[in-house]
Amino acid sequence: MQVAVVTFDGFNELDSFIASALINRCRKDGLEAFITTPTPVVTSMNGVEVTGQRPMEFVTEADVVLIGSGVKARDVAADDLLLSRLPLDPSRQLVGAQCSGALVLARLGLLDGMPACTDMKSRPFVEAAGVTVLDTPFHAEGNIATAGGCLASQYLATWVITRTLGQDAARGVLDYVAPVGENEETVERAMRAVHTGEAALLPHGVHHR
Repeated sequence: MQVAVVTFDGFNELDSFIASALINRCRKDGLEAFITTPTPVVTSMNGVEVTGQRPMEFVTEADVVLIGSGVKARDVAADDLLLSRLPLDPSRQLVGAQCSGALVLARLGLLDGMPACTDMKSRPFVEAAGVTVLDTPFHAEGNIATAGGCLASQYLATWVITRTLGQDAARGVLDYVAPVGENEETVERAMRAVHTGEAALLPHGVHHR
């Protein structure tokens, strides 16, 4: 199973790297994430240059697509040509957005009638797109999820791992990366956020909206 972590120019390092790093701890179980970029090299909001692992076209074959956020999210959401390179299909893919990535999902028409989570700076723009923004860090309905706040990217990764490999796999990853001495509370916080944020818990392996 392959995960495309879509990363645009001006991206937030926490959003793309936390999600991809956590998911890649499941490589041995057949779940792997790739930084997916519209150009060969993208530069983060703090000037870090990153070479993409996969081109944008990879999103069509990925089982999971996560849309990262960044300081140029509004430009991305207004770029019809760029959006045309994101033919997402929630009927067969898990689709998630981090912070301002919700703007992109809104522009793609994937949040119609569905509330979303985003960061405080992006909130007015997501609301202007006609989406109700929740005061929670994570929300999912079927195969679509959104997370708000940089460190909520761990919840997006937890959702992906839980939906593809099950709760035990997600708990194992979280336990490994948790601050020493805070393992149990870190695991339970993430699992609770995902459990609470899912509108309807689906049986493991069921992928439909």
